[in-house]
Amino acid sequence: MSQLGIIGCGTMGSAIALSLKCKVLVYDSLAEQLKKLEGQQHITIASSLEELLAQSDTIILAVKPQILPSLYSTLRSAKGEKRWISIAAGISLAQLSEGLQSKEIVRLMPNIAAAKRASVTALAATEKCSSFLIRDANEIASSFGAVFALDEKLFSAFIGISGSAIAYMLQFVHALSMGGVAEGIAYPLAKEIVTQTLVSTTAMLADEKAHPMELASSVCSAGGTTIEGVAALANGAFEATVIDAVRAASEKSRIMEAEALDHRKNEDKE
Repeated sequence: MSQLGIIGCGTMGSAIALSLKCKVLVYDSLAEQLKKLEGQQHITIASSLEELLAQSDTIILAVKPQILPSLYSTLRSAKGEKRWISIAAGISLAQLSEGLQSKEIVRLMPNIAAAKRASVTALAATEKCSSFLIRDANEIASSFGAVFALDEKLFSAFIGISGSAIAYMLQFVHALSMGGVAEGIAYPLAKEIVTQTLVSTTAMLADEKAHPMELASSVCSAGGTTIEGVAALANGAFEATVIDAVRAASEKSRIMEAEALDHRKNEDKE
């Protein structure tokens, strides 16, 4: 892998830097963001954005989406052929290509679990992006979790079933735990039991080729306890509610991307 640089050392940028095994150069305009990376043998802190750009071939853009446009002129003025990996939410490949004046761009969409090296990350690249950069971006994303190559138009749907879905699953864990409380199990113990049950479920899904509902039906005995619980979920429109949640998150993502594009167009006119 070529010399890697990371611009932006907030939650995601620092998580990526810490997960990598290769040497990386990092920069953030806020000194306090860099302190948590001090002392890491594979991490070097750049004294300026210009220094990072001069010494890096592949650069991860981990700054906030609203900040990125203000950096374009500096970024594209860097000498040498640069390869770009963006994790900025809501900034499309087309916008990045225009702002950076480059076709060597990969867009990653990791989720919050990157800090635990358990992210689920979507990957999309510009049409003329080199296989070299795509390979490196995939390797980088794999260092902090699983990677799925997707058409960029599916990124909003990805948010609905992955990025935002972590919150849905946590709410389900909480609800199950509260059910345990209602039946006499203390919340901390109930939460631990539910969490381990979630681990058991993912293990089944990973090892089995069967459809999720086939696995679910195998748990249901005729006239037994599980079918009663499943019936209660059906009566509460559980499946339809989850689908609505995915649609709502996906639609909000599309709206935010459209608003970001409109904002950029208005700035260009001024």
